[in-house]
Amino acid sequence: MFRKAAVPTVSNGSYLQGQANGKLSSLDSGQPAQEGKVVLKKKVTLLRGISIIIGTIIGAGIFISPKGILKNTGSVGMSLTVWTVCGILSLFGALCYAELGTCIKKSGGHYTYILEAFGPLPAFVRVWVELLIIRPAATAVISLAFGRYILEPFFMQCEIPELAIKLITAVGITLVMVLNSTSVSWSARIQMFLTFCKLVAILIIIVPGVIQLIKGETQHFKNAFAGNDASVMGLPLAFYSGMYAYSGWFYLNFVTEEVENPEKNIPLAICISMIIVTAGYVLTNVAYFTTISAGELLLSKAVAVTFAERLMGNFSLAVPVFVALSCFGSMNGGVFAVSRMFFVASREGHLPEILSMIHVRKHTPLPAVIVLHPLTMIMLFNGDLYSLLNFLSFARWLFIGLVVAGLIYLRYKRPDMPRPFKVPLFIPALFSFTCLFMVALSLYSDPVNTGIGFAINLTGISAYYLFIVWDNKPKWFRKLLGK
Repeated sequence: MFRKAAVPTVSNGSYLQGQANGKLSSLDSGQPAQEGKVVLKKKVTLLRGISIIIGTIIGAGIFISPKGILKNTGSVGMSLTVWTVCGILSLFGALCYAELGTCIKKSGGHYTYILEAFGPLPAFVRVWVELLIIRPAATAVISLAFGRYILEPFFMQCEIPELAIKLITAVGITLVMVLNSTSVSWSARIQMFLTFCKLVAILIIIVPGVIQLIKGETQHFKNAFAGNDASVMGLPLAFYSGMYAYSGWFYLNFVTEEVENPEKNIPLAICISMIIVTAGYVLTNVAYFTTISAGELLLSKAVAVTFAERLMGNFSLAVPVFVALSCFGSMNGGVFAVSRMFFVASREGHLPEILSMIHVRKHTPLPAVIVLHPLTMIMLFNGDLYSLLNFLSFARWLFIGLVVAGLIYLRYKRPDMPRPFKVPLFIPALFSFTCLFMVALSLYSDPVNTGIGFAINLTGISAYYLFIVWDNKPKWFRKLLGK
């Protein structure tokens, strides 16, 4: 099941081993390709890269409940300031990943960069927790929002049955898995279409908001910084909510080996995407406040729906459909990207060997995609999803902070490494400090859930020594693992 080394072997069936083990060799490494070798094709263009980033970042949150920041800042002006600053900080993090993606041209994102900088143990812990809990739970949560809002127009006058939500959610998850298993090109095309739908949905909110401003509807911006003062704990929590809303800028780095001309397209895609998302988020919140007061926004269950009902009448029925499409795009982008992490981890010998197989005709990492399906279904029907995400939300920022700190470490450890794109040193220093500050904050503000999440991460250390390091496993144990 698990192994120390992955030896490239050709299968007589429908799959072929991905790449040799050792230090991961990239598709641009200059090594001659083996005859008949099947690899993931370079099908991610600049436009597709932008759609992956934007389509994954923009989920349901900006349409449903952007009140976490307002609640913790206490005023309209301060909330808009936090939205802007979080966008700039996320751009800083994205620029750090752009440097890493252009000097380490290997797929896998967080896993690959931690492996290169700090070695196999922390890299294994990252992929272990991602595979077993974080990705299935995150996919189930966003897909539940998809199921709820795709059914919303049919249940306008009554509560939607939970079973119906879960059944339509299961269909949506299955469709995403089939799509990503069948064709990289079609998955990317649909992601581009869904990203277009998201931007249209945001424009549907921004344009009427601008018209309201032109009409002089600025009463909610008067004394914008007046209100409840942000508490010492409230302001950091607002930044935590904001950074979570922008998370997803790192997903293009998961598919680096499939990006055309990565030295140029990765930095371009990241910069263009973050500018669009930041502008869209800030202007959308401005639009909300032209029609909805701060108090009304805090009471609304779905802010975009409330906004549309006041300004657009019957057209507001289209908003839940756009929210559902937005969620589907986030599901598709997340599965497309994270499956490459599992593919690379298997190629390195840290996950079962079958996950590094590529379909001969479709050129998709099919096993790495479908492994998520049963795990996500288990989470969907049996797991306490929101508790799991609360337990492990700090882990995301811990490892992202570790990756960016690794960029600084690699500057000194490997100074001669080619760096086609290089950021000023203060950017990774500031961003890694921000990530570690949020981790420390979560330990202080919610020690129980954070402690449970920390314990779950520690299971990865035990698994590493059990499955990877321990050579002399008894025969019954090896047989149990299928070796």
